[in-house]
Amino acid sequence: MNKKTTILLPVLIAIAVAAGILIGNIMSRNAAPSYHGVGFSQPNKISAILDLVNRGYVDSVNTSEIVESTIPEILKNLDPHTSYIPARDMNEVQEEMSGNFSGIGVQFSIQEDTVRVIEVIPEGPSSRVGVLPGDRIVTVDDSLIAGVKVHNNTVMSLLRGEKNSKVRVGIVRSGYADELEFEITRGDIPLYSVDVSYMIDDHTGFIKISRFSNATYREFMEGMLKLKEAGAEKVIIDLRSNPGGALVGVLQMVDEFLEKGEPILYTEGLHQQRKTYNASAKATFSDIGVYVMIDEFSASASEIFAGAMQDNDRGFVIGRRSFGKGLVQEQIPLMDGSALRLTVARFYTPSGRCIQSSYEDGNDEYYDHIYERFHNMEQLVADSIHFVDSLRYETKGGRVVYGGGGIMPDFFVPVDTTGNSEYFNQIYRKGLIYSFAYAYADSHREELSKFTSAGELENFMDQHNAMNEFIAYAEEKGVKRDAEGLKISGKVINTQMKAYVARNIMGEEGFYPIIKQIDKTLLRAIEVSQQNLMVQNVVATDSVVSVLQ
Repeated sequence: MNKKTTILLPVLIAIAVAAGILIGNIMSRNAAPSYHGVGFSQPNKISAILDLVNRGYVDSVNTSEIVESTIPEILKNLDPHTSYIPARDMNEVQEEMSGNFSGIGVQFSIQEDTVRVIEVIPEGPSSRVGVLPGDRIVTVDDSLIAGVKVHNNTVMSLLRGEKNSKVRVGIVRSGYADELEFEITRGDIPLYSVDVSYMIDDHTGFIKISRFSNATYREFMEGMLKLKEAGAEKVIIDLRSNPGGALVGVLQMVDEFLEKGEPILYTEGLHQQRKTYNASAKATFSDIGVYVMIDEFSASASEIFAGAMQDNDRGFVIGRRSFGKGLVQEQIPLMDGSALRLTVARFYTPSGRCIQSSYEDGNDEYYDHIYERFHNMEQLVADSIHFVDSLRYETKGGRVVYGGGGIMPDFFVPVDTTGNSEYFNQIYRKGLIYSFAYAYADSHREELSKFTSAGELENFMDQHNAMNEFIAYAEEKGVKRDAEGLKISGKVINTQMKAYVARNIMGEEGFYPIIKQIDKTLLRAIEVSQQNLMVQNVVATDSVVSVLQ
Protein backbone atom coordinates (compact mmCIF):
# COMPACT_ATOMS: atom_id res chain seq x y z
CA MET A 1 0.00 0.00 0.00
CA ASN A 2 2.78 2.40 0.87
CA LYS A 3 4.40 1.76 -2.50
CA LYS A 4 1.11 2.36 -4.37
CA THR A 5 0.45 5.54 -2.45
CA THR A 6 3.92 6.83 -3.18
CA ILE A 7 3.40 6.26 -6.91
CA LEU A 8 -0.24 7.52 -7.30
CA LEU A 9 -0.14 10.67 -5.14
CA PRO A 10 2.13 12.78 -7.41
CA VAL A 11 0.08 11.64 -10.43
CA LEU A 12 -3.19 12.76 -8.81
CA ILE A 13 -1.71 16.13 -7.79
CA ALA A 14 -0.45 16.74 -11.33
CA ILE A 15 -3.88 15.90 -12.80
CA ALA A 16 -5.60 18.26 -10.32
CA VAL A 17 -3.26 21.16 -11.12
CA ALA A 18 -3.69 20.67 -14.87
CA ALA A 19 -7.47 20.52 -14.49
CA GLY A 20 -7.43 23.70 -12.43
CA ILE A 21 -5.39 25.57 -15.03
CA LEU A 22 -7.68 24.33 -17.81
CA ILE A 23 -10.86 25.33 -15.94
CA GLY A 24 -9.34 28.70 -15.02
CA ASN A 25 -8.46 29.48 -18.63
CA ILE A 26 -11.95 28.53 -19.80
CA MET A 27 -13.57 30.74 -17.13
CA SER A 28 -11.19 33.60 -17.94
CA ARG A 29 -12.06 33.50 -21.62
CA ASN A 30 -15.80 33.45 -20.86
CA ALA A 31 -15.77 36.07 -18.08
CA ALA A 32 -13.55 38.87 -19.41
CA PRO A 33 -12.32 40.35 -22.69
CA SER A 34 -8.84 39.59 -23.89
CA TYR A 35 -6.41 42.53 -23.57
CA HIS A 36 -3.47 40.73 -25.14
CA GLY A 37 -1.83 43.00 -27.67
CA VAL A 38 -4.36 45.87 -27.39
CA GLY A 39 -1.80 48.39 -26.18
CA PHE A 40 0.58 47.48 -29.00
CA SER A 41 -2.00 47.59 -31.80
CA GLN A 42 -2.88 51.27 -31.32
CA PRO A 43 -0.90 54.12 -32.93
CA ASN A 44 -0.20 55.83 -29.56
CA LYS A 45 -0.70 55.52 -25.82
CA ILE A 46 -3.80 57.75 -25.69
CA SER A 47 -5.60 55.63 -28.28
CA ALA A 48 -4.55 52.49 -26.40
CA ILE A 49 -5.94 53.79 -23.10
CA LEU A 50 -9.26 54.78 -24.68
CA ASP A 51 -9.50 51.32 -26.28
CA LEU A 52 -8.82 49.63 -22.94
CA VAL A 53 -11.48 51.76 -21.25
CA ASN A 54 -13.97 50.88 -23.98
CA ARG A 55 -13.26 47.15 -23.67
CA GLY A 56 -12.87 46.68 -19.96
CA TYR A 57 -14.13 49.51 -17.74
CA VAL A 58 -16.57 48.47 -15.00
CA ASP A 59 -19.35 50.83 -16.16
CA SER A 60 -20.50 52.16 -19.51
CA VAL A 61 -18.50 55.20 -20.60
CA ASN A 62 -19.02 57.87 -23.25
CA THR A 63 -15.47 58.06 -24.58
CA SER A 64 -16.48 60.83 -27.00
CA GLU A 65 -17.11 63.13 -24.04
CA ILE A 66 -13.78 62.14 -22.54
CA VAL A 67 -12.05 63.03 -25.81
CA GLU A 68 -13.83 66.42 -26.05
CA SER A 69 -12.72 67.41 -22.55
CA THR A 70 -9.20 65.99 -22.95
CA ILE A 71 -8.19 67.69 -26.20
CA PRO A 72 -8.11 71.24 -24.73
CA GLU A 73 -5.98 69.95 -21.83
CA ILE A 74 -3.48 68.47 -24.28
CA LEU A 75 -3.29 71.70 -26.27
CA LYS A 76 -2.60 73.72 -23.12
CA ASN A 77 0.91 72.28 -23.26
CA LEU A 78 1.56 74.11 -26.55
CA ASP A 79 1.24 77.86 -27.12
CA PRO A 80 -1.62 80.09 -25.89
CA HIS A 81 -3.29 80.36 -29.31
CA THR A 82 -3.46 76.75 -30.46
CA SER A 83 -7.02 75.72 -29.66
CA TYR A 84 -9.74 73.17 -30.29
CA ILE A 85 -13.10 74.30 -31.67
CA PRO A 86 -15.93 71.83 -30.89
CA ALA A 87 -18.43 71.17 -33.65
CA ARG A 88 -21.15 72.94 -31.65
CA ASP A 89 -19.15 76.20 -31.75
CA MET A 90 -18.10 76.09 -35.39
CA ASN A 91 -21.12 78.02 -36.67
CA GLU A 92 -20.35 80.98 -34.41
CA VAL A 93 -16.66 80.94 -35.39
CA GLN A 94 -17.50 80.84 -39.09
CA GLU A 95 -19.95 83.72 -38.66
CA GLU A 96 -17.27 85.82 -37.02
CA MET A 97 -14.73 85.16 -39.76
CA SER A 98 -17.17 85.60 -42.63
CA GLY A 99 -18.53 88.84 -41.17
CA ASN A 100 -22.22 87.97 -41.03
CA PHE A 101 -24.81 85.83 -39.29
CA SER A 102 -28.50 85.11 -39.66
CA GLY A 103 -30.83 87.02 -37.35
CA ILE A 104 -33.52 89.70 -37.14
CA GLY A 105 -31.26 92.76 -37.56
CA VAL A 106 -31.46 94.76 -34.34
CA GLN A 107 -28.95 96.05 -31.83
CA PHE A 108 -30.31 95.69 -28.32
CA SER A 109 -29.43 96.48 -24.74
CA ILE A 110 -30.78 94.94 -21.54
CA GLN A 111 -31.73 97.61 -19.03
CA GLU A 112 -33.90 97.25 -15.95
CA ASP A 113 -34.45 93.61 -16.93
CA THR A 114 -35.93 94.64 -20.28
CA VAL A 115 -34.58 94.07 -23.79
CA ARG A 116 -34.59 97.46 -25.48
CA VAL A 117 -33.98 98.00 -29.19
CA ILE A 118 -31.15 100.50 -29.67
CA GLU A 119 -30.83 100.37 -33.43
CA VAL A 120 -32.60 98.70 -36.33
CA ILE A 121 -30.41 97.81 -39.31
CA PRO A 122 -31.72 99.67 -42.37
CA GLU A 123 -33.42 97.35 -44.87
CA GLY A 124 -32.89 94.44 -42.46
CA PRO A 125 -35.54 91.88 -41.46
CA SER A 126 -36.87 93.90 -38.50
CA SER A 127 -36.84 97.17 -40.42
CA ARG A 128 -38.99 95.63 -43.15
CA VAL A 129 -41.78 94.64 -40.72
CA GLY A 130 -41.78 97.91 -38.77
CA VAL A 131 -39.70 97.34 -35.61
CA LEU A 132 -38.42 100.71 -34.33
CA PRO A 133 -35.61 101.97 -32.08
CA GLY A 134 -36.99 102.30 -28.54
CA ASP A 135 -39.21 99.20 -28.79
CA ARG A 136 -39.10 96.74 -25.87
CA ILE A 137 -38.92 93.06 -26.81
CA VAL A 138 -40.89 91.10 -24.22
CA THR A 139 -41.42 87.73 -25.89
CA VAL A 140 -39.68 85.62 -28.53
CA ASP A 141 -41.94 82.84 -29.80
CA ASP A 142 -43.19 81.24 -26.57
CA SER A 143 -40.37 82.54 -24.39
CA LEU A 144 -40.90 85.45 -21.99
CA ILE A 145 -37.72 87.56 -21.82
CA ALA A 146 -38.92 90.58 -19.79
CA GLY A 147 -38.71 90.67 -16.01
CA VAL A 148 -37.00 87.28 -15.77
CA LYS A 149 -33.33 88.38 -15.44
CA VAL A 150 -32.52 87.37 -19.00
CA HIS A 151 -28.91 87.53 -20.27
CA ASN A 152 -27.42 88.70 -23.58
CA ASN A 153 -26.46 85.19 -24.69
CA THR A 154 -29.99 83.92 -24.11
CA VAL A 155 -31.53 86.73 -26.14
CA MET A 156 -29.06 86.24 -29.00
CA SER A 157 -29.71 82.50 -29.11
CA LEU A 158 -33.45 83.18 -29.39
CA LEU A 159 -33.21 85.90 -32.03
CA ARG A 160 -30.58 84.23 -34.22
CA GLY A 161 -31.39 81.21 -36.34
CA GLU A 162 -31.25 79.72 -39.80
CA LYS A 163 -31.70 82.04 -42.73
CA ASN A 164 -35.34 82.32 -43.91
CA SER A 165 -36.64 80.79 -40.67
CA LYS A 166 -39.40 82.73 -38.93
CA VAL A 167 -39.63 84.05 -35.39
CA ARG A 168 -42.50 85.79 -33.56
CA VAL A 169 -41.50 88.79 -31.49
CA GLY A 170 -43.76 90.49 -28.94
CA ILE A 171 -43.06 94.20 -28.52
CA VAL A 172 -44.17 96.93 -26.12
CA ARG A 173 -44.03 100.37 -27.73
CA SER A 174 -44.43 103.76 -26.15
CA GLY A 175 -47.86 105.24 -26.95
CA TYR A 176 -49.51 101.85 -27.56
CA ALA A 177 -51.59 100.21 -24.84
CA ASP A 178 -51.47 96.71 -26.31
CA GLU A 179 -48.49 94.49 -27.03
CA LEU A 180 -47.53 94.40 -30.71
CA GLU A 181 -46.58 91.16 -32.42
CA PHE A 182 -44.32 90.87 -35.45
CA GLU A 183 -43.42 87.78 -37.46
CA ILE A 184 -39.89 88.30 -38.73
CA THR A 185 -38.11 86.22 -41.36
CA ARG A 186 -34.45 85.93 -40.35
CA GLY A 187 -31.85 87.03 -42.88
CA ASP A 188 -28.13 87.70 -43.28
CA ILE A 189 -26.95 90.37 -40.86
CA PRO A 190 -23.49 91.90 -41.34
CA LEU A 191 -20.99 91.94 -38.47
CA TYR A 192 -19.22 95.18 -39.28
CA SER A 193 -15.47 95.49 -38.82
CA VAL A 194 -15.32 99.22 -39.53
CA ASP A 195 -17.27 101.05 -36.84
CA VAL A 196 -17.08 104.50 -38.38
CA SER A 197 -15.28 106.69 -40.89
CA TYR A 198 -15.69 110.48 -40.78
CA MET A 199 -13.75 113.72 -41.29
CA ILE A 200 -12.31 115.19 -38.10
CA ASP A 201 -11.47 118.41 -39.94
CA ASP A 202 -11.10 119.56 -43.53
CA HIS A 203 -7.88 117.58 -44.05
CA THR A 204 -7.97 114.71 -41.53
CA GLY A 205 -10.03 111.55 -41.75
CA PHE A 206 -10.70 109.05 -38.97
CA ILE A 207 -11.51 105.36 -39.36
CA LYS A 208 -12.13 102.90 -36.53
CA ILE A 209 -11.56 99.16 -37.16
CA SER A 210 -12.74 96.91 -34.34
CA ARG A 211 -11.83 93.49 -35.75
CA PHE A 212 -10.50 91.72 -38.86
CA SER A 213 -12.77 89.39 -40.83
CA ASN A 214 -13.08 88.36 -44.45
CA ALA A 215 -15.21 91.47 -45.03
CA THR A 216 -12.85 93.97 -43.36
CA TYR A 217 -10.91 94.93 -46.48
CA ARG A 218 -14.08 95.75 -48.43
CA GLU A 219 -15.46 97.86 -45.57
CA PHE A 220 -12.10 99.56 -45.10
CA MET A 221 -11.88 100.50 -48.77
CA GLU A 222 -15.39 101.93 -48.72
CA GLY A 223 -14.54 104.04 -45.68
CA MET A 224 -11.19 105.21 -47.01
CA LEU A 225 -12.55 106.15 -50.43
CA LYS A 226 -15.30 108.15 -48.72
CA LEU A 227 -12.65 110.03 -46.73
CA LYS A 228 -10.48 110.61 -49.78
CA GLU A 229 -13.41 112.03 -51.73
CA ALA A 230 -14.11 114.33 -48.76
CA GLY A 231 -10.61 115.76 -49.07
CA ALA A 232 -8.62 113.70 -46.55
CA GLU A 233 -4.88 114.30 -46.89
CA LYS A 234 -4.12 112.23 -43.81
CA VAL A 235 -5.96 109.55 -41.89
CA ILE A 236 -5.97 108.40 -38.27
CA ILE A 237 -6.59 104.63 -38.15
CA ASP A 238 -7.88 103.46 -34.76
CA LEU A 239 -6.89 99.86 -33.97
CA ARG A 240 -7.24 100.15 -30.20
CA SER A 241 -8.69 97.03 -28.54
CA ASN A 242 -8.75 95.30 -31.94
CA PRO A 243 -7.83 91.64 -31.20
CA GLY A 244 -7.01 90.79 -34.82
CA GLY A 245 -8.51 88.07 -36.99
CA ALA A 246 -8.16 87.18 -40.66
CA LEU A 247 -4.63 87.64 -42.05
CA VAL A 248 -5.70 88.18 -45.65
CA GLY A 249 -7.65 91.35 -44.82
CA VAL A 250 -4.76 93.14 -43.13
CA LEU A 251 -2.34 92.20 -45.93
CA GLN A 252 -4.71 93.77 -48.46
CA MET A 253 -5.07 96.89 -46.32
CA VAL A 254 -1.32 97.41 -45.92
CA ASP A 255 -0.92 96.90 -49.67
CA GLU A 256 -3.01 100.01 -50.31
CA PHE A 257 -0.45 102.25 -48.54
CA LEU A 258 2.94 100.89 -49.66
CA GLU A 259 4.84 101.20 -52.90
CA LYS A 260 5.48 98.13 -55.07
CA GLY A 261 7.98 95.73 -53.54
CA GLU A 262 8.00 97.20 -50.05
CA PRO A 263 7.86 94.43 -47.40
CA ILE A 264 4.69 93.79 -45.38
CA LEU A 265 5.79 90.79 -43.28
CA TYR A 266 7.16 87.28 -43.50
CA THR A 267 6.16 84.07 -41.72
CA GLU A 268 8.25 81.05 -40.79
CA GLY A 269 7.85 77.88 -38.73
CA LEU A 270 9.59 74.57 -38.11
CA HIS A 271 7.39 72.81 -40.69
CA GLN A 272 6.63 75.87 -42.82
CA GLN A 273 9.17 77.44 -45.12
CA ARG A 274 9.60 81.18 -45.00
CA LYS A 275 6.84 83.04 -46.84
CA THR A 276 7.43 86.68 -47.71
CA TYR A 277 4.62 89.14 -48.43
CA ASN A 278 5.52 92.29 -50.36
CA ALA A 279 3.35 95.12 -51.61
CA SER A 280 1.99 94.94 -55.15
CA ALA A 281 1.44 97.99 -57.31
CA LYS A 282 -1.90 99.10 -55.78
CA ALA A 283 -0.81 101.96 -53.48
CA THR A 284 -4.25 103.58 -53.73
CA PHE A 285 -3.53 105.73 -50.66
CA SER A 286 0.22 106.23 -51.08
CA ASP A 287 -0.27 110.01 -50.94
CA ILE A 288 -2.21 109.99 -47.65
CA GLY A 289 -0.42 110.46 -44.31
CA VAL A 290 -1.00 107.59 -41.86
CA TYR A 291 -1.31 107.70 -38.05
CA VAL A 292 -2.12 104.42 -36.30
CA MET A 293 -3.54 104.25 -32.77
CA ILE A 294 -2.92 101.11 -30.69
CA ASP A 295 -3.15 100.06 -27.04
CA GLU A 296 -2.41 97.04 -24.85
CA PHE A 297 -5.38 95.14 -26.32
CA SER A 298 -4.39 95.61 -29.98
CA ALA A 299 -3.17 92.22 -31.17
CA SER A 300 -2.29 90.00 -34.12
CA ALA A 301 -3.49 91.59 -37.39
CA SER A 302 -3.56 95.00 -35.68
CA GLU A 303 0.12 94.59 -34.84
CA ILE A 304 0.90 93.50 -38.40
CA PHE A 305 -0.61 96.73 -39.73
CA ALA A 306 1.09 98.95 -37.14
CA GLY A 307 4.43 97.17 -37.61
CA ALA A 308 4.34 97.49 -41.39
CA MET A 309 3.58 101.21 -41.21
CA GLN A 310 6.28 101.78 -38.60
CA ASP A 311 9.07 99.68 -40.14
CA ASN A 312 8.58 101.16 -43.61
CA ASP A 313 8.49 104.69 -42.13
CA ARG A 314 5.13 104.96 -43.85
CA GLY A 315 3.23 106.17 -40.81
CA PHE A 316 3.53 106.83 -37.10
CA VAL A 317 2.10 104.79 -34.25
CA ILE A 318 0.45 106.53 -31.29
CA GLY A 319 -0.76 105.08 -27.99
CA ARG A 320 0.61 102.31 -25.77
CA ARG A 321 2.54 99.08 -26.34
CA SER A 322 0.40 96.47 -28.08
CA PHE A 323 -0.45 93.00 -26.77
CA GLY A 324 2.30 90.96 -28.44
CA LYS A 325 0.72 88.16 -30.51
CA GLY A 326 3.10 87.18 -33.27
CA LEU A 327 1.91 83.63 -33.96
CA VAL A 328 0.05 82.46 -37.06
CA GLN A 329 -2.74 79.86 -36.79
CA GLU A 330 -4.15 77.56 -39.42
CA GLN A 331 -7.67 76.15 -38.95
CA ILE A 332 -7.79 72.44 -39.80
CA PRO A 333 -11.26 70.83 -40.12
CA LEU A 334 -11.83 67.44 -38.44
CA MET A 335 -14.18 64.67 -39.50
CA ASP A 336 -16.94 65.35 -36.95
CA GLY A 337 -17.31 69.02 -37.91
CA SER A 338 -14.94 70.31 -35.24
CA ALA A 339 -11.60 71.96 -36.01
CA LEU A 340 -8.09 72.38 -34.70
CA ARG A 341 -6.69 75.90 -34.79
CA LEU A 342 -2.99 75.09 -34.87
CA THR A 343 -0.10 77.54 -34.58
CA VAL A 344 2.09 76.84 -37.60
CA ALA A 345 4.44 79.85 -37.83
CA ARG A 346 5.61 83.11 -36.34
CA PHE A 347 5.26 86.36 -38.23
CA TYR A 348 8.00 88.97 -38.51
CA THR A 349 7.62 92.67 -39.32
CA PRO A 350 9.57 94.18 -42.26
CA SER A 351 12.57 95.01 -40.03
CA GLY A 352 12.73 91.36 -38.88
CA ARG A 353 11.03 91.80 -35.52
CA CYS A 354 9.09 88.99 -33.87
CA ILE A 355 6.71 90.75 -31.49
CA GLN A 356 5.37 87.61 -29.75
CA SER A 357 5.26 87.89 -25.94
CA SER A 358 6.84 85.06 -23.97
CA TYR A 359 4.64 82.17 -22.84
CA GLU A 360 7.38 80.13 -21.17
CA ASP A 361 5.71 80.51 -17.77
CA GLY A 362 2.42 79.07 -19.01
CA ASN A 363 -0.71 80.27 -20.76
CA ASP A 364 -2.30 81.81 -17.67
CA GLU A 365 0.73 83.99 -17.02
CA TYR A 366 0.83 84.89 -20.69
CA TYR A 367 -2.64 86.40 -20.61
CA ASP A 368 -1.99 88.00 -17.23
CA HIS A 369 1.03 89.91 -18.53
CA ILE A 370 -1.28 92.81 -19.36
CA TYR A 371 -2.05 93.18 -15.63
CA GLU A 372 1.67 92.92 -14.89
CA ARG A 373 2.19 95.92 -17.16
CA PHE A 374 -0.29 97.92 -15.11
CA HIS A 375 1.48 96.79 -11.94
CA ASN A 376 4.79 98.01 -13.37
CA MET A 377 3.25 101.40 -14.22
CA GLU A 378 3.95 100.82 -17.92
CA GLN A 379 0.57 102.24 -18.92
CA LEU A 380 1.40 105.49 -17.15
CA VAL A 381 5.12 106.07 -17.76
CA ALA A 382 6.97 105.20 -20.98
CA ASP A 383 10.32 105.11 -19.16
CA SER A 384 9.15 102.05 -17.19
CA ILE A 385 9.35 99.97 -20.40
CA HIS A 386 12.73 98.36 -21.00
CA PHE A 387 13.94 96.42 -24.04
CA VAL A 388 17.12 94.35 -24.34
CA ASP A 389 19.68 95.30 -26.99
CA SER A 390 19.42 91.87 -28.63
CA LEU A 391 15.88 92.83 -29.72
CA ARG A 392 16.98 96.12 -31.31
CA TYR A 393 16.05 96.69 -34.97
CA GLU A 394 15.92 99.63 -37.34
CA THR A 395 13.20 100.90 -39.61
CA LYS A 396 13.74 101.61 -43.30
CA GLY A 397 14.80 105.16 -42.39
CA GLY A 398 17.03 104.10 -39.51
CA ARG A 399 14.74 104.72 -36.53
CA VAL A 400 15.29 102.32 -33.62
CA VAL A 401 12.48 99.84 -32.85
CA TYR A 402 12.39 96.73 -30.68
CA GLY A 403 11.02 93.22 -30.99
CA GLY A 404 9.55 91.03 -28.26
CA GLY A 405 6.29 91.73 -26.48
CA GLY A 406 4.33 93.90 -28.89
CA ILE A 407 4.72 97.08 -30.95
CA MET A 408 6.02 100.08 -29.03
CA PRO A 409 4.42 103.28 -30.37
CA ASP A 410 6.40 106.18 -31.73
CA PHE A 411 4.39 108.54 -29.53
CA PHE A 412 3.47 107.19 -26.11
CA VAL A 413 0.15 108.26 -24.54
CA PRO A 414 -0.45 107.10 -20.95
CA VAL A 415 -3.75 105.84 -19.63
CA ASP A 416 -5.92 108.86 -18.86
CA THR A 417 -6.63 109.05 -15.14
CA THR A 418 -7.84 112.66 -15.12
CA GLY A 419 -11.50 113.09 -14.36
CA ASN A 420 -11.50 110.12 -12.00
CA SER A 421 -13.31 110.57 -8.67
CA GLU A 422 -15.31 108.50 -6.22
CA TYR A 423 -18.47 110.17 -7.53
CA PHE A 424 -17.63 109.05 -11.07
CA ASN A 425 -16.71 105.55 -9.86
CA GLN A 426 -20.12 105.11 -8.21
CA ILE A 427 -21.87 106.27 -11.36
CA TYR A 428 -19.70 103.98 -13.50
CA ARG A 429 -20.22 100.89 -11.32
CA LYS A 430 -24.00 101.33 -11.53
CA GLY A 431 -23.92 101.94 -15.32
CA LEU A 432 -25.91 105.14 -14.87
CA ILE A 433 -24.49 107.12 -17.80
CA TYR A 434 -25.49 104.40 -20.23
CA SER A 435 -28.95 103.82 -18.76
CA PHE A 436 -29.69 107.57 -18.58
CA ALA A 437 -28.55 108.04 -22.18
CA TYR A 438 -31.00 105.41 -23.37
CA ALA A 439 -33.87 106.87 -21.33
CA TYR A 440 -33.09 110.41 -22.53
CA ALA A 441 -32.86 109.34 -26.18
CA ASP A 442 -36.09 107.39 -25.83
CA SER A 443 -38.05 110.29 -24.35
CA HIS A 444 -36.67 112.86 -26.84
CA ARG A 445 -36.43 110.59 -29.87
CA GLU A 446 -38.77 112.63 -32.08
CA GLU A 447 -36.87 115.88 -31.47
CA LEU A 448 -33.37 114.38 -31.61
CA SER A 449 -34.04 112.40 -34.79
CA LYS A 450 -34.38 115.64 -36.73
CA PHE A 451 -30.70 116.48 -36.26
CA THR A 452 -28.20 115.57 -38.98
CA SER A 453 -24.97 116.09 -37.04
CA ALA A 454 -23.59 115.24 -33.62
CA GLY A 455 -22.91 118.93 -33.02
CA GLU A 456 -26.60 119.83 -33.37
CA LEU A 457 -27.62 117.10 -30.92
CA GLU A 458 -24.93 118.20 -28.47
CA ASN A 459 -26.12 121.82 -28.60
CA PHE A 460 -29.70 120.72 -27.93
CA MET A 461 -28.67 118.80 -24.82
CA ASP A 462 -26.57 121.70 -23.53
CA GLN A 463 -29.40 124.17 -24.06
CA HIS A 464 -31.84 121.89 -22.23
CA ASN A 465 -29.50 121.33 -19.26
CA ALA A 466 -29.29 117.57 -19.75
CA MET A 467 -26.44 117.44 -17.25
CA ASN A 468 -28.72 118.65 -14.48
CA GLU A 469 -31.24 115.99 -15.44
CA PHE A 470 -28.53 113.37 -15.16
CA ILE A 471 -27.40 114.53 -11.72
CA ALA A 472 -31.03 114.27 -10.52
CA TYR A 473 -31.33 110.84 -12.16
CA ALA A 474 -28.17 109.64 -10.39
CA GLU A 475 -29.57 110.81 -7.03
CA GLU A 476 -32.73 108.79 -7.67
CA LYS A 477 -30.49 105.77 -8.26
CA GLY A 478 -28.63 106.26 -4.98
CA VAL A 479 -25.64 108.42 -5.96
CA LYS A 480 -25.84 111.74 -4.12
CA ARG A 481 -24.72 114.96 -5.78
CA ASP A 482 -21.05 115.63 -5.04
CA ALA A 483 -19.80 119.13 -5.84
CA GLU A 484 -16.12 118.16 -5.60
CA GLY A 485 -16.70 115.02 -7.67
CA LEU A 486 -18.51 117.04 -10.33
CA LYS A 487 -15.64 119.53 -10.42
CA ILE A 488 -13.21 116.71 -11.17
CA SER A 489 -15.38 114.46 -13.33
CA GLY A 490 -18.10 116.75 -14.69
CA LYS A 491 -16.62 117.10 -18.19
CA VAL A 492 -16.08 113.36 -18.55
CA ILE A 493 -19.61 112.55 -17.38
CA ASN A 494 -21.24 115.20 -19.55
CA THR A 495 -19.28 114.20 -22.66
CA GLN A 496 -19.91 110.48 -22.22
CA MET A 497 -23.60 111.12 -21.60
CA LYS A 498 -24.01 113.15 -24.80
CA ALA A 499 -21.94 110.66 -26.81
CA TYR A 500 -24.12 107.72 -25.72
CA VAL A 501 -27.31 109.64 -26.48
CA ALA A 502 -25.91 110.42 -29.94
CA ARG A 503 -25.08 106.73 -30.45
CA ASN A 504 -28.69 105.81 -29.63
CA ILE A 505 -29.98 108.29 -32.19
CA MET A 506 -27.32 108.43 -34.93
CA GLY A 507 -25.15 105.38 -34.38
CA GLU A 508 -21.36 105.54 -34.35
CA GLU A 509 -21.22 108.66 -36.54
CA GLY A 510 -22.88 110.47 -33.67
CA PHE A 511 -20.83 108.85 -30.91
CA TYR A 512 -17.25 109.30 -32.09
CA PRO A 513 -17.23 113.04 -32.92
CA ILE A 514 -18.43 113.78 -29.37
CA ILE A 515 -16.31 111.29 -27.40
CA LYS A 516 -13.25 112.68 -29.24
CA GLN A 517 -13.28 115.65 -26.83
CA ILE A 518 -12.05 113.46 -23.93
CA ASP A 519 -10.05 110.89 -25.92
CA LYS A 520 -6.46 111.81 -25.02
CA THR A 521 -4.90 109.33 -27.47
CA LEU A 522 -6.95 110.63 -30.39
CA LEU A 523 -6.23 114.23 -29.44
CA ARG A 524 -2.52 113.37 -29.38
CA ALA A 525 -2.80 111.70 -32.78
CA ILE A 526 -4.47 114.83 -34.18
CA GLU A 527 -1.66 116.95 -32.71
CA VAL A 528 1.01 114.69 -34.26
CA SER A 529 -0.76 114.75 -37.62
CA GLN A 530 -0.71 118.54 -37.59
CA GLN A 531 3.10 118.39 -37.19
CA ASN A 532 3.34 116.04 -40.17
CA LEU A 533 5.68 118.14 -42.33
CA MET A 534 8.12 118.72 -39.47
CA VAL A 535 8.23 115.03 -38.57
CA GLN A 536 8.75 113.99 -42.20
CA ASN A 537 11.68 116.40 -42.48
CA VAL A 538 13.28 114.97 -39.35
CA VAL A 539 13.06 111.43 -40.70
CA ALA A 540 14.28 112.43 -44.15
CA THR A 541 17.32 114.44 -42.98
CA ASP A 542 18.48 112.39 -40.00
CA SER A 543 17.84 108.69 -40.27
CA VAL A 544 19.10 107.89 -36.76
CA VAL A 545 16.66 110.16 -34.94
CA SER A 546 14.07 108.24 -32.90
CA VAL A 547 10.72 109.96 -32.44
CA LEU A 548 9.81 107.84 -29.40
CA GLN A 549 8.25 110.18 -26.83
